This record gives sequence, C-alpha cells and structure tokens, in this order.
Amino acid sequence: MSFSSLALSPVLLKTLLNQNFTTPTPIQDAAIPAILNHKDVLGIAKTGSGKTASYVLPILTKLQQGSGQKNRHANILVLLPTRELAEQVKTVFHAFSKTLPVPVKTVAVYGGVSINPQMMALQGVNILVATPGRLLELIDSNAVSLASIETLVLDEADKLLNLGFKDELNRIISLLPEKRQNILFSATLNPDIENIHQILLQEPVVIKIESTADSVDLISQIAYIVSEEKKGPFLRHLINHLEMKQVLIFASSVHVADAIVNKLRKNNFDARAIHSKKSQGARTEALQLFRAGKLRILVATDLMARGIDISDLPFVINYELPRSPKDYVHRIGRTGRADQFGQAISLVSQNELHHFEVIQKKMGKQVNLVDGENPEFNFGFRV
Repeated sequence: MSFSSLALSPVLLKTLLNQNFTTPTPIQDAAIPAILNHKDVLGIAKTGSGKTASYVLPILTKLQQGSGQKNRHANILVLLPTRELAEQVKTVFHAFSKTLPVPVKTVAVYGGVSINPQMMALQGVNILVATPGRLLELIDSNAVSLASIETLVLDEADKLLNLGFKDELNRIISLLPEKRQNILFSATLNPDIENIHQILLQEPVVIKIESTADSVDLISQIAYIVSEEKKGPFLRHLINHLEMKQVLIFASSVHVADAIVNKLRKNNFDARAIHSKKSQGARTEALQLFRAGKLRILVATDLMARGIDISDLPFVINYELPRSPKDYVHRIGRTGRADQFGQAISLVSQNELHHFEVIQKKMGKQVNLVDGENPEFNFGFRV
C-alpha cells in the first residue's frame, strides 16, 4: 500500500514524497480512507504510530474540496490534553498545508500564556487546535464559535479523560452541531474511552493496531536495583560511564523532577525539567533545545512526555517507575523510534521490585536485573 492509493490531495501526495514519506503506517492505512468517507473513527494505537498524520492528511484533503468558513467559525476542532501536544499538532498541520492551493489557517490555543494574541489569531481560522480549558475561556469571551464545526477530533483521548477533563468535554460537545464527524484517537482502550465512544461516535470504524514485539525489541532494556538514597549518584555515574550525549529521564512527580535537575546542575550537567508547573515559555524553550540536540538532559513527568517526539533519542531512564505498565511502555517508547535502536534503563528500589515484576508480566518481556550497589557489576551495555 502507498499513499497514492489513499485518495489524498495530489499536492499533499507531492509533499509526502518530498518529505520521503512513501508508505503509510497501519493506522494511517486504515484511518485515512474512513475519514475521507466521512465515517466516525475510533483509533487505538500506541504513541509514535503515526496517528496525527492519519487525521491531518484527510482533513486537509477535505478542506481543499470545500469553501471553508470565514471569521471566527472554524471547520475543524482538535482537542488535546497539553500545550505541547497542541503545538506539535499545529506544526504537523502547518507542514502539510504550506503548498495547498486553497489556504488553510490553523491556530493552537492553550492556557499558560496571554489570551489576547490567541483571540486576535482566530480571525479566519479553519482548524482550531485546543486544550479544553482555554477553549472554554475563549467561548465565554465570545472570541470563538463552534457553530460551524464539521469534524471533531479527540486526540490522546485516554489522557484527556484521565486528567479530569470530562466536565469540560461534555460542555464543549454540547456546543457543537449535532451533525458532524467524530474522530477519537487513543493509545489505550479503557472503560472511560469505551463510555465516551458509545456516547460520541455513530457506527464508528474501529481501528486497533496492536503493538508488535518488534517495537519493544528495538529497545534494549536493563534495570538496576538501587536504594532510593543512592539513585542520584548512581544516575550521574551512569550518564558519565555510558557517555550519554542525550537522555530523557522520567520522574513521577514535579517535586522529584525538579530535585533531579537541581542535583544534576550542581554536578555540572546540562539539564532542564519540563512539567505542568513550568511556564509555557520555559517548557517550549526546553523542548526546542532538546529536539535540536542543544540540551543534554531533559527530565519529564509522564504527561509532558506526550509532546516529546524525537526519532533518534538514544537513551531513556526511569528514575522512578510509573504506576501503570502501559505508561512504562509509553516511556521507553520515546527511544527505539523510526526503526532506530534505543536503550531504556530503570532504577528500581527494593520497594519497587514487585511492581516491576507486574510491569514485565504485562509487557510480556523479561528485563535483566542488575545489582547496582555491587561494586563488581557492569552496566550491561556495550560502550
């Protein structure tokens, strides 16, 4: 299967070719025709599987076939849980719409920054990418109308619902036209997703792309048993010993993320944290530097990592284990992307050993455990 067989706009096909995209991913192959045929879609696929392009490409194709709306009446609404994801999705829309014969305007709105520039940017918008809270602020200020929405996309729907956006989503949905196309994408299928899909979607095309063993097998995993008080020194030794040029470190809380960064900086490591308590400017700058390879170490909480997509990130470290085995797979999946080999390292205390066994069982893969406090151990990787 190739993109040329999916009835996309000829200009988009040329753009895909120029960007060396020749073969659609499984989620794109299944979702693009369904969206072009105006079907409701429920897509379940892991992060990094190409979900964004699977709705961006058919939406842009359909907008080329219509006249579009004017003023502050967007045609398309994409809802996401974080500012970083909103910016990332906006960037994808911009990348594919630059050469389209019919101009398409995409605007991303989210909290944490001044609302006035966003209000001004909404003039003539076609595609509105938004976080729920800021969207409702704009609606309450009469800065935007949802009366002309033809397509609603809920991206990262599992996180939208897990983060307590249910009330906001219900209010937004109540303001939309009854006749519209609904597209729901999620990395997981849980009871919340089942409930909202039954309410929101009309006879949907259900697409479930199972994670393959190969996607995990591209990632070399190892875990070190280290006491909580020794995790900091061990982490610094690990980064130096393996000569890590770039590494993403996961913490389970804002407090721990900041503490890790403070210790790293005191020991002359170039590190920054990204989490919900950071200003939007600080978060954007940290991500840009990390993507450009100008920041060696980025420490993130699970939610913020949804906006981190780097094709050749060599190392991921779990300073703490996540609560959910699915979050563990999502974390380590930040490396080993685009068929590139990656290395995932977990620091596991004695109290976390049972939980780590559960994670391995759910993942279906055994991870080599090394006593990190044994002075004779080696790091398990070739360096």
